[in-house]
Amino acid sequence: MFRSVLPRPSSKSAGKVIAKTLDNNKTVLTAQKLSGTRMLHQKDDGKSNDPSLQPDAAATTLTDQYEHRRLSGSPKTVGGYKATWLNALAEREKQLAQGKIIDSYVYNSVKSTEVGEKARKDSFAYLTLPFRDDAGVADFYVNAAGRLRMGQIFQDLDALAGRIAYRHTSPAEPVIVTASVDRIYLLKNIDTMADYNIILSGAVVWTGRSSMEIAIKATAIQGDLPKTIKEENLSEEDTFLTASFTFVARNPETHKSLSVNKLLPLNQKEWMDFRRAESHNAAKKLRAASESLDTNPPTGQESRIIHNMWTASKQLAKLPEKPLNVMFMKDTNVKSTMFMQPQYRNRHSYMIFGGYLMRQTFELAYCAAASFSHSYPRFISLDSTHFKTPVPVGSILHMDATVVHTEHLYEREDKPKVANVTDKTANGSTIFHFDPSPINQLSQSPDAMLNKPGTLIQVKVDTIVQELASEKKTSSGSFIFSYFAPRDTNGSSTQPGYATVVPESYSEMIEYISARRRAVDTASYANNLRRNNKL
Repeated sequence: MFRSVLPRPSSKSAGKVIAKTLDNNKTVLTAQKLSGTRMLHQKDDGKSNDPSLQPDAAATTLTDQYEHRRLSGSPKTVGGYKATWLNALAEREKQLAQGKIIDSYVYNSVKSTEVGEKARKDSFAYLTLPFRDDAGVADFYVNAAGRLRMGQIFQDLDALAGRIAYRHTSPAEPVIVTASVDRIYLLKNIDTMADYNIILSGAVVWTGRSSMEIAIKATAIQGDLPKTIKEENLSEEDTFLTASFTFVARNPETHKSLSVNKLLPLNQKEWMDFRRAESHNAAKKLRAASESLDTNPPTGQESRIIHNMWTASKQLAKLPEKPLNVMFMKDTNVKSTMFMQPQYRNRHSYMIFGGYLMRQTFELAYCAAASFSHSYPRFISLDSTHFKTPVPVGSILHMDATVVHTEHLYEREDKPKVANVTDKTANGSTIFHFDPSPINQLSQSPDAMLNKPGTLIQVKVDTIVQELASEKKTSSGSFIFSYFAPRDTNGSSTQPGYATVVPESYSEMIEYISARRRAVDTASYANNLRRNNKL
Protein backbone atom coordinates (compact mmCIF):
# COMPACT_ATOMS: atom_id res chain seq x y z
CA MET A 1 0.00 0.00 0.00
CA PHE A 2 1.35 3.41 -0.94
CA ARG A 3 1.97 5.87 1.82
CA SER A 4 1.50 9.61 1.51
CA VAL A 5 4.42 11.65 0.21
CA LEU A 6 3.01 14.85 1.70
CA PRO A 7 3.87 16.24 5.13
CA ARG A 8 1.39 15.03 7.72
CA PRO A 9 -0.14 17.65 10.02
CA SER A 10 1.34 17.50 13.48
CA SER A 11 2.59 19.71 16.26
CA LYS A 12 6.09 19.19 14.88
CA SER A 13 5.26 20.79 11.53
CA ALA A 14 5.80 24.40 12.60
CA GLY A 15 9.02 24.57 10.61
CA LYS A 16 7.23 23.50 7.45
CA VAL A 17 4.94 26.51 7.17
CA ILE A 18 6.52 28.87 4.68
CA ALA A 19 3.98 31.70 4.72
CA LYS A 20 3.55 32.80 8.30
CA THR A 21 1.27 35.70 9.19
CA LEU A 22 2.88 37.71 11.98
CA ASP A 23 0.17 40.36 12.28
CA ASN A 24 -2.81 41.63 10.34
CA ASN A 25 -0.83 43.04 7.45
CA LYS A 26 2.50 41.22 7.31
CA THR A 27 3.57 38.00 5.68
CA VAL A 28 7.13 36.69 5.68
CA LEU A 29 8.27 33.91 3.37
CA THR A 30 10.86 31.44 4.61
CA ALA A 31 12.20 28.26 3.07
CA GLN A 32 10.17 25.14 3.75
CA LYS A 33 11.76 22.52 5.98
CA LEU A 34 10.69 19.02 5.14
CA SER A 35 11.53 17.28 8.40
CA GLY A 36 8.62 15.05 9.20
CA THR A 37 7.87 14.25 5.55
CA ARG A 38 6.73 10.66 5.08
CA MET A 39 8.33 9.12 2.00
CA LEU A 40 7.72 5.79 0.30
CA HIS A 41 10.88 4.19 1.70
CA GLN A 42 13.29 6.17 3.82
CA LYS A 43 12.96 9.74 4.98
CA ASP A 44 15.06 12.20 2.97
CA ASP A 45 16.65 14.56 5.48
CA GLY A 46 18.49 16.48 2.76
CA LYS A 47 21.89 15.40 4.12
CA SER A 48 22.39 12.04 2.45
CA ASN A 49 24.74 11.71 -0.52
CA ASP A 50 23.09 8.45 -1.56
CA PRO A 51 21.44 9.07 -4.97
CA SER A 52 18.71 6.56 -4.15
CA LEU A 53 17.55 8.83 -1.32
CA GLN A 54 17.62 12.09 -3.28
CA PRO A 55 14.57 13.73 -4.90
CA ASP A 56 14.67 13.41 -8.68
CA ALA A 57 13.49 16.93 -9.52
CA ALA A 58 13.22 20.42 -8.10
CA ALA A 59 9.49 20.64 -8.90
CA THR A 60 7.39 17.94 -7.25
CA THR A 61 4.09 17.60 -5.44
CA LEU A 62 5.86 19.06 -2.42
CA THR A 63 6.68 22.14 -4.48
CA ASP A 64 3.02 22.53 -5.40
CA GLN A 65 2.14 22.32 -1.72
CA TYR A 66 4.78 24.96 -1.01
CA GLU A 67 3.14 27.32 -3.48
CA HIS A 68 -0.36 26.54 -2.19
CA ARG A 69 0.59 27.39 1.39
CA ARG A 70 2.58 30.42 0.32
CA LEU A 71 -0.20 31.95 -1.76
CA SER A 72 -3.06 31.07 0.56
CA GLY A 73 -1.18 32.17 3.67
CA SER A 74 -2.15 28.84 5.25
CA PRO A 75 -5.76 29.86 6.00
CA LYS A 76 -7.02 27.96 9.02
CA THR A 77 -10.24 27.64 10.93
CA VAL A 78 -10.71 26.29 14.42
CA GLY A 79 -11.27 22.81 13.04
CA GLY A 80 -8.44 22.96 10.51
CA TYR A 81 -8.29 24.03 6.89
CA LYS A 82 -11.85 23.52 5.61
CA ALA A 83 -11.72 25.01 2.10
CA THR A 84 -10.43 21.86 0.43
CA TRP A 85 -11.65 21.16 -3.08
CA LEU A 86 -13.49 18.03 -1.96
CA ASN A 87 -15.43 20.03 0.63
CA ALA A 88 -16.13 22.87 -1.80
CA LEU A 89 -17.23 20.43 -4.51
CA ALA A 90 -19.58 18.62 -2.15
CA GLU A 91 -21.12 21.91 -1.02
CA ARG A 92 -21.67 23.09 -4.59
CA GLU A 93 -23.39 19.83 -5.53
CA LYS A 94 -25.55 20.11 -2.42
CA GLN A 95 -26.59 23.67 -3.32
CA LEU A 96 -27.23 22.77 -6.96
CA ALA A 97 -29.56 19.98 -5.84
CA GLN A 98 -31.58 22.69 -4.09
CA GLY A 99 -31.56 24.90 -7.18
CA LYS A 100 -29.03 27.35 -5.75
CA ILE A 101 -25.80 28.71 -7.20
CA ILE A 102 -22.98 29.73 -4.90
CA ASP A 103 -20.11 32.02 -5.84
CA SER A 104 -17.89 31.19 -2.89
CA TYR A 105 -17.47 28.30 -0.50
CA VAL A 106 -16.02 30.39 2.34
CA TYR A 107 -17.65 33.78 1.72
CA ASN A 108 -21.33 32.88 1.58
CA SER A 109 -22.85 35.71 3.66
CA VAL A 110 -21.93 39.37 3.46
CA LYS A 111 -21.82 39.86 7.27
CA SER A 112 -22.44 43.63 6.93
CA THR A 113 -23.79 46.06 4.32
CA GLU A 114 -22.95 49.26 6.17
CA VAL A 115 -20.72 51.66 4.26
CA GLY A 116 -18.20 53.63 6.29
CA GLU A 117 -14.93 55.44 5.72
CA LYS A 118 -11.42 54.04 5.93
CA ALA A 119 -8.01 55.60 5.69
CA ARG A 120 -5.33 54.38 3.31
CA LYS A 121 -3.23 53.06 6.18
CA ASP A 122 -6.09 50.76 7.19
CA SER A 123 -5.61 48.67 4.07
CA PHE A 124 -1.81 48.86 3.90
CA ALA A 125 -0.20 45.41 3.73
CA TYR A 126 3.10 43.98 2.61
CA LEU A 127 4.97 40.81 1.77
CA THR A 128 8.69 40.23 2.20
CA LEU A 129 10.85 38.13 -0.12
CA PRO A 130 14.23 37.74 1.62
CA PHE A 131 16.33 36.71 -1.38
CA ARG A 132 19.51 38.06 0.22
CA ASP A 133 18.88 36.33 3.54
CA ASP A 134 17.40 33.04 2.35
CA ALA A 135 18.78 31.23 -0.70
CA GLY A 136 15.89 28.76 -0.52
CA VAL A 137 13.35 31.49 -1.17
CA ALA A 138 15.48 32.96 -3.97
CA ASP A 139 15.63 29.56 -5.67
CA PHE A 140 11.86 29.59 -6.12
CA TYR A 141 11.98 32.97 -7.87
CA VAL A 142 14.97 32.68 -10.19
CA ASN A 143 14.64 32.15 -13.93
CA ALA A 144 16.96 30.33 -16.34
CA ALA A 145 19.04 33.47 -16.91
CA GLY A 146 19.64 33.90 -13.16
CA ARG A 147 17.28 36.87 -12.94
CA LEU A 148 13.94 37.40 -11.24
CA ARG A 149 11.17 35.15 -12.57
CA MET A 150 8.34 37.61 -13.04
CA GLY A 151 5.59 35.00 -13.32
CA GLN A 152 6.11 34.14 -9.66
CA ILE A 153 5.98 37.82 -8.72
CA PHE A 154 2.68 38.26 -10.58
CA GLN A 155 1.08 35.63 -8.35
CA ASP A 156 2.32 37.38 -5.23
CA LEU A 157 1.14 40.78 -6.48
CA ASP A 158 -2.40 39.57 -7.14
CA ALA A 159 -2.56 37.66 -3.86
CA LEU A 160 -1.36 40.71 -1.93
CA ALA A 161 -3.82 42.97 -3.76
CA GLY A 162 -6.66 40.65 -2.77
CA ARG A 163 -5.63 40.80 0.88
CA ILE A 164 -5.48 44.60 0.71
CA ALA A 165 -8.99 44.69 -0.79
CA TYR A 166 -10.43 42.59 2.05
CA ARG A 167 -8.75 44.77 4.65
CA HIS A 168 -10.51 47.79 3.15
CA THR A 169 -13.95 46.15 2.88
CA SER A 170 -14.00 44.65 6.39
CA PRO A 171 -16.10 43.96 8.41
CA ALA A 172 -18.11 43.04 5.32
CA GLU A 173 -17.13 39.81 3.59
CA PRO A 174 -18.11 40.22 -0.06
CA VAL A 175 -16.94 38.16 -2.98
CA ILE A 176 -14.03 40.23 -4.30
CA VAL A 177 -12.55 39.51 -7.70
CA THR A 178 -9.84 41.06 -9.87
CA ALA A 179 -11.59 43.16 -12.53
CA SER A 180 -8.45 44.39 -14.25
CA VAL A 181 -4.72 44.84 -14.00
CA ASP A 182 -4.25 48.47 -15.00
CA ARG A 183 -0.49 48.29 -15.30
CA ILE A 184 2.60 46.50 -14.04
CA TYR A 185 5.80 48.30 -14.93
CA LEU A 186 9.43 47.46 -14.19
CA LEU A 187 11.46 50.60 -13.52
CA LYS A 188 14.93 49.25 -12.76
CA ASN A 189 17.19 46.27 -13.25
CA ILE A 190 17.83 43.97 -10.32
CA ASP A 191 19.98 41.48 -12.18
CA THR A 192 21.77 40.28 -9.05
CA MET A 193 18.59 39.33 -7.20
CA ALA A 194 20.53 37.45 -4.50
CA ASP A 195 21.92 40.82 -3.33
CA TYR A 196 18.48 42.16 -2.40
CA ASN A 197 15.69 41.64 0.07
CA ILE A 198 12.40 42.54 -1.59
CA ILE A 199 9.29 44.12 -0.08
CA LEU A 200 5.99 44.11 -1.95
CA SER A 201 3.66 46.66 -0.36
CA GLY A 202 0.48 48.49 -1.22
CA ALA A 203 -2.86 49.97 -0.23
CA VAL A 204 -6.20 51.09 -1.63
CA VAL A 205 -5.69 54.49 -3.31
CA TRP A 206 -9.15 55.08 -4.81
CA THR A 207 -12.68 53.78 -4.37
CA GLY A 208 -15.84 53.94 -6.44
CA ARG A 209 -19.20 52.60 -5.34
CA SER A 210 -18.27 48.92 -5.53
CA SER A 211 -14.75 49.08 -6.98
CA MET A 212 -11.30 49.77 -5.57
CA GLU A 213 -7.99 50.68 -7.14
CA ILE A 214 -5.00 49.18 -5.37
CA ALA A 215 -1.46 50.44 -5.91
CA ILE A 216 1.45 48.12 -5.13
CA LYS A 217 5.17 48.74 -5.42
CA ALA A 218 8.20 46.51 -5.08
CA THR A 219 11.15 47.80 -3.08
CA ALA A 220 14.66 46.33 -3.32
CA ILE A 221 16.82 46.69 -0.20
CA GLN A 222 20.48 45.70 -0.20
CA GLY A 223 20.70 45.63 3.58
CA ASP A 224 18.63 43.94 6.26
CA LEU A 225 14.86 44.10 6.17
CA PRO A 226 13.58 46.85 8.49
CA LYS A 227 11.96 45.68 11.71
CA THR A 228 8.99 47.98 11.17
CA ILE A 229 7.60 48.43 7.68
CA LYS A 230 5.29 51.34 6.94
CA GLU A 231 4.39 52.96 3.65
CA GLU A 232 6.12 56.22 4.53
CA ASN A 233 9.34 54.40 5.49
CA LEU A 234 9.88 52.81 2.07
CA SER A 235 12.15 54.93 -0.11
CA GLU A 236 10.96 55.80 -3.62
CA GLU A 237 14.58 55.50 -4.75
CA ASP A 238 14.50 51.77 -3.96
CA THR A 239 11.29 51.17 -5.93
CA PHE A 240 11.88 48.95 -8.95
CA LEU A 241 8.32 47.92 -9.87
CA THR A 242 4.85 49.46 -9.70
CA ALA A 243 1.50 47.74 -10.17
CA SER A 244 -2.12 48.85 -10.20
CA PHE A 245 -5.15 46.58 -9.79
CA THR A 246 -8.90 47.19 -9.86
CA PHE A 247 -11.07 44.93 -7.70
CA VAL A 248 -14.85 44.78 -7.54
CA ALA A 249 -17.08 43.55 -4.72
CA ARG A 250 -20.23 41.45 -5.08
CA ASN A 251 -22.84 40.37 -2.59
CA PRO A 252 -22.52 36.56 -2.26
CA GLU A 253 -26.23 36.24 -1.47
CA THR A 254 -27.74 38.41 -4.24
CA HIS A 255 -24.85 38.05 -6.75
CA LYS A 256 -25.08 41.82 -7.37
CA SER A 257 -22.51 44.55 -6.81
CA LEU A 258 -21.90 45.58 -3.20
CA SER A 259 -20.97 49.05 -1.99
CA VAL A 260 -17.56 49.25 -0.34
CA ASN A 261 -16.16 51.55 2.33
CA LYS A 262 -15.21 54.99 1.05
CA LEU A 263 -11.54 55.95 1.05
CA LEU A 264 -10.68 59.05 3.08
CA PRO A 265 -7.32 60.57 2.01
CA LEU A 266 -5.55 62.17 4.97
CA ASN A 267 -2.66 64.13 3.45
CA GLN A 268 -1.56 65.83 0.25
CA LYS A 269 0.13 62.77 -1.24
CA GLU A 270 -2.92 60.59 -0.64
CA TRP A 271 -5.18 63.24 -2.20
CA MET A 272 -2.87 63.50 -5.21
CA ASP A 273 -2.87 59.73 -5.68
CA PHE A 274 -6.66 59.66 -5.30
CA ARG A 275 -7.18 62.39 -7.92
CA ARG A 276 -4.61 60.83 -10.23
CA ALA A 277 -6.40 57.47 -10.07
CA GLU A 278 -9.75 59.17 -10.60
CA SER A 279 -8.56 61.06 -13.68
CA HIS A 280 -6.82 57.94 -14.98
CA ASN A 281 -10.04 55.93 -14.77
CA ALA A 282 -11.97 58.64 -16.61
CA ALA A 283 -9.28 58.94 -19.30
CA LYS A 284 -9.16 55.16 -19.70
CA LYS A 285 -12.89 55.00 -20.49
CA LEU A 286 -12.65 57.94 -22.90
CA ARG A 287 -9.62 56.48 -24.65
CA ALA A 288 -11.29 53.09 -25.03
CA ALA A 289 -14.24 54.73 -26.76
CA SER A 290 -12.33 57.16 -28.97
CA GLU A 291 -9.22 55.21 -29.99
CA SER A 292 -10.63 51.81 -30.85
CA LEU A 293 -9.70 50.80 -34.39
CA ASP A 294 -12.99 48.92 -34.57
CA THR A 295 -14.77 52.26 -34.96
CA ASN A 296 -11.99 54.75 -35.77
CA PRO A 297 -9.85 54.32 -38.91
CA PRO A 298 -6.04 54.68 -38.80
CA THR A 299 -4.61 58.19 -38.89
CA GLY A 300 -2.66 59.50 -41.87
CA GLN A 301 0.65 58.60 -40.24
CA GLU A 302 -0.61 55.13 -39.32
CA SER A 303 -1.84 54.61 -42.89
CA ARG A 304 1.66 55.35 -44.18
CA ILE A 305 3.09 52.81 -41.72
CA ILE A 306 0.58 50.23 -42.95
CA HIS A 307 1.61 50.90 -46.54
CA ASN A 308 5.31 50.53 -45.64
CA MET A 309 4.60 47.21 -43.93
CA TRP A 310 2.48 45.98 -46.84
CA THR A 311 5.29 46.78 -49.28
CA ALA A 312 7.87 45.06 -47.07
CA SER A 313 5.71 41.95 -46.61
CA LYS A 314 5.31 41.53 -50.37
CA GLN A 315 9.06 41.86 -50.92
CA LEU A 316 9.84 39.52 -48.03
CA ALA A 317 7.48 36.83 -49.29
CA LYS A 318 9.43 36.60 -52.56
CA LEU A 319 12.82 36.04 -50.90
CA PRO A 320 14.08 32.44 -50.77
CA GLU A 321 15.82 33.24 -47.47
CA LYS A 322 14.66 35.89 -45.00
CA PRO A 323 17.08 38.40 -43.42
CA LEU A 324 18.41 37.59 -39.96
CA ASN A 325 15.87 38.06 -37.15
CA VAL A 326 12.99 39.08 -39.42
CA MET A 327 9.77 37.07 -39.03
CA PHE A 328 6.25 37.25 -40.31
CA MET A 329 3.78 37.92 -37.51
CA LYS A 330 2.00 34.61 -38.10
CA ASP A 331 5.29 32.73 -37.61
CA THR A 332 5.78 34.14 -34.09
CA ASN A 333 2.59 32.49 -32.83
CA VAL A 334 2.75 29.94 -30.00
CA LYS A 335 -0.22 28.21 -28.37
CA SER A 336 -0.94 26.38 -25.15
CA THR A 337 -3.98 24.52 -23.86
CA MET A 338 -4.41 23.68 -20.19
CA PHE A 339 -7.02 21.94 -18.06
CA MET A 340 -7.82 24.08 -15.03
CA GLN A 341 -7.14 22.02 -11.92
CA PRO A 342 -8.46 22.90 -8.43
CA GLN A 343 -4.96 23.31 -6.96
CA TYR A 344 -4.87 26.76 -8.62
CA ARG A 345 -8.29 28.01 -7.49
CA ASN A 346 -8.83 31.36 -5.79
CA ARG A 347 -10.01 31.81 -2.21
CA HIS A 348 -13.63 31.38 -3.30
CA SER A 349 -12.81 27.82 -4.47
CA TYR A 350 -14.70 27.62 -7.77
CA MET A 351 -12.69 29.91 -10.04
CA ILE A 352 -9.02 29.99 -10.99
CA PHE A 353 -6.77 32.48 -9.17
CA GLY A 354 -6.09 35.56 -11.31
CA GLY A 355 -2.41 35.58 -10.41
CA TYR A 356 -2.05 32.05 -11.77
CA LEU A 357 -3.59 33.14 -15.08
CA MET A 358 -1.17 36.07 -15.22
CA ARG A 359 1.71 33.71 -14.59
CA GLN A 360 0.68 31.26 -17.30
CA THR A 361 0.08 33.94 -19.92
CA PHE A 362 3.38 35.57 -19.01
CA GLU A 363 5.26 32.30 -19.46
CA LEU A 364 3.70 31.74 -22.88
CA ALA A 365 4.40 35.33 -23.94
CA TYR A 366 7.99 34.88 -22.76
CA CYS A 367 8.29 31.80 -24.98
CA ALA A 368 7.07 33.79 -27.97
CA ALA A 369 9.46 36.69 -27.28
CA ALA A 370 12.44 34.41 -26.58
CA SER A 371 11.90 32.28 -29.67
CA PHE A 372 11.46 35.39 -31.79
CA SER A 373 14.51 37.30 -30.47
CA HIS A 374 16.84 34.31 -29.85
CA SER A 375 17.67 35.72 -26.42
CA TYR A 376 16.53 35.92 -22.79
CA PRO A 377 14.15 38.89 -23.05
CA ARG A 378 13.58 41.12 -20.03
CA PHE A 379 10.07 41.93 -18.85
CA ILE A 380 9.17 45.63 -19.11
CA SER A 381 5.42 45.95 -18.60
CA LEU A 382 2.02 44.34 -18.51
CA ASP A 383 -0.44 46.77 -20.07
CA SER A 384 -4.06 47.28 -19.07
CA THR A 385 -5.76 43.87 -18.91
CA HIS A 386 -9.43 43.18 -18.21
CA PHE A 387 -10.64 39.82 -16.93
CA LYS A 388 -13.76 39.60 -19.12
CA THR A 389 -15.03 36.34 -17.73
CA PRO A 390 -13.82 34.16 -14.85
CA VAL A 391 -12.09 30.87 -15.56
CA PRO A 392 -13.88 28.03 -13.73
CA VAL A 393 -12.11 25.10 -12.16
CA GLY A 394 -12.65 22.14 -14.48
CA SER A 395 -12.67 24.19 -17.67
CA ILE A 396 -10.17 24.22 -20.54
CA LEU A 397 -8.08 27.34 -21.11
CA HIS A 398 -6.75 28.05 -24.59
CA MET A 399 -3.92 30.60 -24.82
CA ASP A 400 -2.64 32.11 -28.05
CA ALA A 401 0.48 34.35 -28.03
CA THR A 402 1.75 36.45 -30.94
CA VAL A 403 4.40 39.15 -31.33
CA VAL A 404 2.36 42.15 -32.52
CA HIS A 405 4.86 45.04 -32.43
CA THR A 406 8.59 45.71 -32.38
CA GLU A 407 10.55 48.91 -31.86
CA HIS A 408 14.31 49.33 -32.16
CA LEU A 409 16.26 51.39 -29.63
CA TYR A 410 19.70 52.72 -30.56
CA GLU A 411 22.11 55.53 -29.74
CA ARG A 412 21.29 58.61 -31.77
CA GLU A 413 24.97 59.35 -32.42
CA ASP A 414 25.50 55.81 -33.73
CA LYS A 415 22.41 55.31 -35.85
CA PRO A 416 22.35 51.81 -37.36
CA LYS A 417 21.82 51.10 -41.01
CA VAL A 418 18.20 51.39 -42.13
CA ALA A 419 17.71 48.95 -44.99
CA ASN A 420 15.13 47.49 -47.30
CA VAL A 421 14.17 43.88 -46.53
CA THR A 422 15.69 42.83 -49.86
CA ASP A 423 19.11 44.30 -48.98
CA LYS A 424 21.56 41.39 -49.13
CA THR A 425 24.08 43.21 -46.90
CA ALA A 426 21.64 43.35 -43.97
CA ASN A 427 22.80 41.76 -40.71
CA GLY A 428 21.78 41.69 -37.07
CA SER A 429 22.61 45.37 -36.55
CA THR A 430 20.40 46.43 -39.46
CA ILE A 431 16.92 47.76 -38.79
CA PHE A 432 13.95 47.74 -41.13
CA HIS A 433 12.24 50.98 -40.26
CA PHE A 434 8.48 51.05 -40.93
CA ASP A 435 7.81 53.78 -38.38
CA PRO A 436 9.62 57.11 -38.88
CA SER A 437 8.66 58.38 -35.40
CA PRO A 438 10.43 56.54 -32.55
CA ILE A 439 8.29 56.07 -29.46
CA ASN A 440 10.98 55.42 -26.85
CA GLN A 441 14.54 56.60 -26.34
CA LEU A 442 17.51 55.06 -24.59
CA SER A 443 17.93 56.11 -20.99
CA GLN A 444 21.19 57.47 -19.63
CA SER A 445 20.61 55.89 -16.23
CA PRO A 446 22.72 52.75 -15.62
CA ASP A 447 19.87 51.20 -13.59
CA ALA A 448 17.15 51.82 -16.19
CA MET A 449 15.68 48.94 -18.14
CA LEU A 450 16.09 50.65 -21.52
CA ASN A 451 19.71 51.78 -21.38
CA LYS A 452 21.22 49.61 -24.13
CA PRO A 453 20.51 49.13 -27.84
CA GLY A 454 17.93 46.46 -28.50
CA THR A 455 14.35 45.64 -29.43
CA LEU A 456 11.15 46.34 -27.55
CA ILE A 457 8.85 43.39 -28.21
CA GLN A 458 5.12 43.51 -27.53
CA VAL A 459 3.33 40.17 -27.21
CA LYS A 460 -0.44 39.75 -27.11
CA VAL A 461 -1.88 36.67 -25.42
CA ASP A 462 -5.55 35.95 -26.14
CA THR A 463 -7.28 33.60 -23.71
CA ILE A 464 -10.42 31.57 -24.41
CA VAL A 465 -12.35 29.49 -21.88
CA GLN A 466 -14.08 26.29 -22.92
CA GLU A 467 -16.48 24.70 -20.47
CA LEU A 468 -17.05 20.96 -20.68
CA ALA A 469 -20.83 21.22 -20.48
CA SER A 470 -21.03 22.75 -23.97
CA GLU A 471 -18.95 23.50 -27.04
CA LYS A 472 -19.21 27.23 -26.36
CA LYS A 473 -15.92 29.11 -26.08
CA THR A 474 -15.74 32.50 -24.35
CA SER A 475 -13.00 35.11 -24.45
CA SER A 476 -11.52 35.61 -21.00
CA GLY A 477 -9.39 38.59 -21.98
CA SER A 478 -6.15 39.58 -23.67
CA PHE A 479 -2.85 40.05 -21.85
CA ILE A 480 -0.35 42.50 -23.35
CA PHE A 481 3.29 42.01 -22.31
CA SER A 482 6.26 44.11 -23.36
CA TYR A 483 9.81 42.73 -23.28
CA PHE A 484 13.23 44.12 -24.08
CA ALA A 485 15.77 42.02 -25.97
CA PRO A 486 19.33 43.48 -25.97
CA ARG A 487 20.89 43.78 -29.41
CA ASP A 488 24.08 42.09 -28.29
CA THR A 489 24.64 39.56 -25.53
CA ASN A 490 28.03 38.17 -26.50
CA GLY A 491 30.03 41.31 -27.21
CA SER A 492 28.95 41.40 -30.85
CA SER A 493 26.65 44.06 -32.27
CA THR A 494 25.07 41.54 -34.64
CA GLN A 495 24.21 38.65 -32.30
CA PRO A 496 21.38 38.22 -31.61
CA GLY A 497 20.82 41.65 -33.21
CA TYR A 498 17.64 43.64 -33.73
CA ALA A 499 14.46 41.62 -34.20
CA THR A 500 11.66 42.72 -36.54
CA VAL A 501 8.10 41.46 -36.90
CA VAL A 502 6.33 41.94 -40.24
CA PRO A 503 2.54 41.67 -40.55
CA GLU A 504 1.10 40.42 -43.84
CA SER A 505 -2.69 40.64 -43.77
CA TYR A 506 -4.69 43.79 -43.12
CA SER A 507 -5.99 42.37 -39.83
CA GLU A 508 -2.39 41.77 -38.69
CA MET A 509 -1.49 45.34 -39.64
CA ILE A 510 -4.41 46.64 -37.58
CA GLU A 511 -3.07 44.54 -34.66
CA TYR A 512 0.32 46.19 -35.20
CA ILE A 513 -1.19 49.71 -35.18
CA SER A 514 -3.22 48.91 -32.04
CA ALA A 515 -0.03 47.66 -30.39
CA ARG A 516 1.79 50.82 -31.45
CA ARG A 517 -0.89 52.94 -29.76
CA ARG A 518 -0.46 50.89 -26.60
CA ALA A 519 3.31 51.40 -26.81
CA VAL A 520 2.74 55.17 -26.94
CA ASP A 521 0.52 54.95 -23.84
CA THR A 522 3.11 52.85 -22.01
CA ALA A 523 5.92 55.28 -22.84
CA SER A 524 3.78 58.19 -21.61
CA TYR A 525 2.93 56.29 -18.42
CA ALA A 526 6.61 55.53 -17.77
CA ASN A 527 7.62 59.17 -18.24
CA ASN A 528 4.88 60.38 -15.86
CA LEU A 529 5.83 57.71 -13.34
CA ARG A 530 9.47 58.76 -13.31
CA ARG A 531 8.49 62.40 -13.02
CA ASN A 532 5.98 61.83 -10.18
CA ASN A 533 8.43 59.63 -8.27
CA LYS A 534 11.47 61.74 -9.19
CA LEU A 535 13.26 58.73 -10.64
